[in-house]
Amino acid sequence: MNVELAPVVTLRNGAKMPLLGLGTWPMENAEAAEVVEAALELGYRLIDTAENYANEPGVGVAVKHSSVPREDIFITTKFNKQWHSYDGVEEAFEASARRLGVDYIDLLMVHWPVPEQDRYVDAVAGMTKLLADGRIRALGVSNFKTAHLRRLFDSGLVPDVNQVQLDPLHTRPDIVELHRQHGIVTEAWSPLGRGGALLQEPAVTALAERYGRTPAQIVLRWHTLVGNVAIPKSSHPDRLAENLGIFDFVLTGEELDSLSALNSGETGLLDADVFGH
Repeated sequence: MNVELAPVVTLRNGAKMPLLGLGTWPMENAEAAEVVEAALELGYRLIDTAENYANEPGVGVAVKHSSVPREDIFITTKFNKQWHSYDGVEEAFEASARRLGVDYIDLLMVHWPVPEQDRYVDAVAGMTKLLADGRIRALGVSNFKTAHLRRLFDSGLVPDVNQVQLDPLHTRPDIVELHRQHGIVTEAWSPLGRGGALLQEPAVTALAERYGRTPAQIVLRWHTLVGNVAIPKSSHPDRLAENLGIFDFVLTGEELDSLSALNSGETGLLDADVFGH
């Protein structure tokens, strides 16, 4: 079966990451095994999981059973605050790799900075040794605000990716600009918003009608055209196919701007200074 693959972006350390992938929260293991295998057959090559999702074993089963070679699959996972130390990240890697049934992880990330603990800089520093010996292909962070990133920069550390809550209602311009300045790829979780309001915005629905697409496809195409990696979650086969089938049309600069103009600031965002695990 011929499948359409998402374009890729080359990360700072050379790994090639698809622009669109599958988010797996809050799937349980059995569902993750079924959905991820189906997604891989459809053409998905980026799969996002985390220690905290408790579904890494299910993702691993899907990867093992899939007809897609392991080297063609970009696996992302994230670790919790208990591993925030230079040596702790090695334990986090070993545990995730074991649960996933793999010998390397494409992108390993600090899931939340947890600044009250103040060990996220040590965690990122520890990942550099995993990168150097090939156990990870890229190192990343998740939910880092500009102040957290600047702490890393001050220590000479620059992640490949920062995965943040981002959608046209929350475009995070300060973080995105800082990413651009330092060659960090922006990855959006909940790229379709955390509820249905975004997909009902007139600016979105008008473009959906104009292009004969679903509102979700319009928003996901916005992400990929402005330079974000997006990881929508779906377990429905039709929506899985729809979400991936966005690379055969292009929105104009004016249309992209009309979606970006929906930005309403920080309202509705989880605050990484007070939330995290």
